[in-house]
Amino acid sequence: MRALAQFVMRGPLQAGGVAAVTVAVPLLFWIGAAVIGLVILRLGVRQGINIGIWATLPALGWAIVGNDPTSLAVLLLVAVMASILRTVSSWEKALMAGSSLGIVYGLLLPVLYPGLLDQLVQAGVSFYEEFNAEMARELGDQLEPVIRQTMSASMAGTFLVTGVGLTMLARSWQAKLFNPGGFREEFHGFRLSPQVAIVCIAVMIIGPLLGLNPVLLIWAAGLPMIVAALALVHGMVGRRNMGAQWLFMFYIALLILGPYLLFILVVLAFVDSWLDIRGRIKPAGPAE
Repeated sequence: MRALAQFVMRGPLQAGGVAAVTVAVPLLFWIGAAVIGLVILRLGVRQGINIGIWATLPALGWAIVGNDPTSLAVLLLVAVMASILRTVSSWEKALMAGSSLGIVYGLLLPVLYPGLLDQLVQAGVSFYEEFNAEMARELGDQLEPVIRQTMSASMAGTFLVTGVGLTMLARSWQAKLFNPGGFREEFHGFRLSPQVAIVCIAVMIIGPLLGLNPVLLIWAAGLPMIVAALALVHGMVGRRNMGAQWLFMFYIALLILGPYLLFILVVLAFVDSWLDIRGRIKPAGPAE
């Protein structure tokens, strides 16, 4: 990855070529999105837009002809978040902008891609009718609307998570090339402000009362808090010099416990926004 980042930084021809080719090839769009993010972060928004145009053309082809908006949606997310990072150097503002765009995606997907959503919904209905017939009977006529709501939210949420991950990848490339250790320090110190934490919780609670998709709001408003919680865990492990094995065990537990641990992480991020848990932990001293 470092060699690829060095190559695209040689000039606009290399960056544009890599971005366009990787977005055009199935399952490689993430490379093109990360390249655009790197160009924006290092060279500025205008240069990033110039490079992004070449990647947008095949992404539009996939979105219009291929009926797959994934690459286009992720490209836009990375471009927006990287532009905010470049301008104000705030992960908090970048994540909130990404989450807002994720909500817009969730609202637009049923309108712009009804056929794709219908296919996913029918697959989901068939799955429940075959493997969980009891729940299908309990939901009755509500089965299809519930699955439709979940599918549109999950698609938008997947775009959002992918966009955030690729923006972080671009930031890490920038740090490796021009500021070694910078991304680690930046990520370990990231925490939400109390005001933003309150907004995230309020959106998840109040939004469904206003008729908005609750699953979509959990994806969008929960992600900044989960990222903040992950940063807290990484920061605590780094501050105490506990070793990578602790992070490995943490992510294994995250895979096993799933939603239960995610809920704890959201609570932890909210508490940390007020108490600054990392600041209360003494760094590990030198080994004796």
